[in-house]
Amino acid sequence: MILRLPRGYQRLTGISPLAVAHDSVAPAVREILAHGTLFEWARDHRERWEYRGRGPVYSAPLPGGPRVVVRHARRGGLLAPILRDLYLPPTPAPAELLISAILTQVGVPTPPLLGFATYRAAGLLRRADVITVEVDGRDLAATLSDADPPTRRALALTVATLIGALTDAGAWHQDLNAKNILITQRADGSRLAVVLDVDRVRFTPGGDPHVRDANLDRLRRSIEKARAAGAVTFSADDWDALRTRVLADEETRRAEREAHPVDILA
Repeated sequence: MILRLPRGYQRLTGISPLAVAHDSVAPAVREILAHGTLFEWARDHRERWEYRGRGPVYSAPLPGGPRVVVRHARRGGLLAPILRDLYLPPTPAPAELLISAILTQVGVPTPPLLGFATYRAAGLLRRADVITVEVDGRDLAATLSDADPPTRRALALTVATLIGALTDAGAWHQDLNAKNILITQRADGSRLAVVLDVDRVRFTPGGDPHVRDANLDRLRRSIEKARAAGAVTFSADDWDALRTRVLADEETRRAEREAHPVDILA
């Protein structure tokens, strides 16, 4: 049961155990769910694109709306071989919607989550699909697979900005890896690192250096694993540049806060 929805979202009644959509796409999502699941719709769409991750992920254009990515929720870790895509209600999807809304509100770049739907499985168990806006770009692993040294250094600085935003938000991403950081471009042509799979994010007080180190360590392990497999080129100097930039940006923001303290009683 959802106690509170982010502003601009609505519950779609009479369709599935629990379905929520942003107001802008609610009619399209309702129409899709009247005939099946979100994942089936995207999988069978004639204009679909397929991505690979923990399982297949599909993108397709919503009727009268944007192109979206539909992901079927699947478990990771030790329980994955046993429970696969089965969850107790309400499934992780409602929490992911709230996490996405919080990250967006505090300035962490992440694709807007447009809604989700849950479906009855065996007994009390449920399955779930999540729908997000598709963002053009390549994941960090793919981008690093053919990047020359200047590009790698620029990417390190771009990713450092994302790490800083996560630290400021107190957002610990338990599965931050080179596949769930998307490198895209702003309107002015500059690069932007966008975080994906935010259902694995947990919050602590903003600015906690332990969060910064945890996110960096998880990403470092991912890049080192990909480098050992020959999938990416990212040198020790590139990593030092990333970490140095993260710490330098932190110090700059700390100095700015000390120079311009906020009076909470004002």
